[in-house]
Amino acid sequence: MRLRNIKGAEQFIADSKYVIQNPEDYLGKWNTFFENDHPLHIEIGMGKGKFIHTLASQNPSVNYLGIEMYSSVLYRAIEKRQEMDLPNLYFIRMDAKNLCDVFCNGEVDRIYLNFSDPWPKERHAKRRLTSPLFLERYHIILSKNGTICFKTDNRNLFDYSVETIENTSSWKLKDVSYDLHNSPYAEENVMTEYEEKFSSKGMPIHRLVAYR
Repeated sequence: MRLRNIKGAEQFIADSKYVIQNPEDYLGKWNTFFENDHPLHIEIGMGKGKFIHTLASQNPSVNYLGIEMYSSVLYRAIEKRQEMDLPNLYFIRMDAKNLCDVFCNGEVDRIYLNFSDPWPKERHAKRRLTSPLFLERYHIILSKNGTICFKTDNRNLFDYSVETIENTSSWKLKDVSYDLHNSPYAEENVMTEYEEKFSSKGMPIHRLVAYR
């Protein structure tokens, strides 16, 4: 469920030093933005940012970009960022369909997809972040050994994602779990806001990793 519109959110985002206003300018040269050659990890649809803030604080030698298209959600993530000293974390406000305008071939080392919109109607299937169309985009921007880490509480979306990835010639699956919190992968898991809410109600969390 998305946040209600926050008055002044768009201007707040436009004025924030933590939001990259011209991400296209760094196509193929994100190392110059961060001023280092550390791996680049992105989260698409980061929500209010708990997950990516936690990762950035735990892994200072990794650069993180949080991508979110909803202003009121990004507003909350920026508020959190203002309270933390994380030089390896910045945000981009954009639609994920434009990824290839911002990242060049092999520039990203990992993509996180957490609790993405399931777009349950079949006519909207191409909007799912694990659709063949998006997998093609990820294939372009991910490095040779890059990975996609996907988590959701939505079983239908997860089944769709597993089937879609298995039916491509470019991708393979590993670490697939239909109950993440009772799996061998639970210890290393970092939870999102949604994940905490869903798991507290006893709902199983599904997780997979895709690679080439």
